[in-house]
Amino acid sequence: MNNVKKTPVDLLDDVYTLACWMTGNQQLSQDLVKKTYLYASPNFEENTLLRIFRDCYVEQFGQEADFWFTEKSSMENSRMTESLKQWATDIKFSVLLSEISGLPEQQIAEVLRKPLETIRVWLFWGRKCFVNYYLSSAFADA
Repeated sequence: MNNVKKTPVDLLDDVYTLACWMTGNQQLSQDLVKKTYLYASPNFEENTLLRIFRDCYVEQFGQEADFWFTEKSSMENSRMTESLKQWATDIKFSVLLSEISGLPEQQIAEVLRKPLETIRVWLFWGRKCFVNYYLSSAFADA
């Protein structure tokens, strides 16, 4: 099988689609893609570009991580709160890389620099969270 290397230009549509799913907003998605490509080079590999995208997303948006923290406790535990934000972002990102971009689990593990088993667990639980979120949203709108 011939593996075709994709350049950052070849990946523009995929990155924009990921940005739309990650932000839920067209303007924010465009801003995120612009920021990602600001740091990209034409000779970057796909995994490197996706890492840059993830880092730009976490830097700009983070992820909602209210969980059980009050404002006071989250200030006291800011390192833990930040870790939870990145963890939630990585789970969401891994599901989108699999479902939207069609990347295999091994490549997702390389992009996120995590063990393959971690990615498999994230995909399992992340898919369940997506389904539950969208089902609850659908019933809330009805």
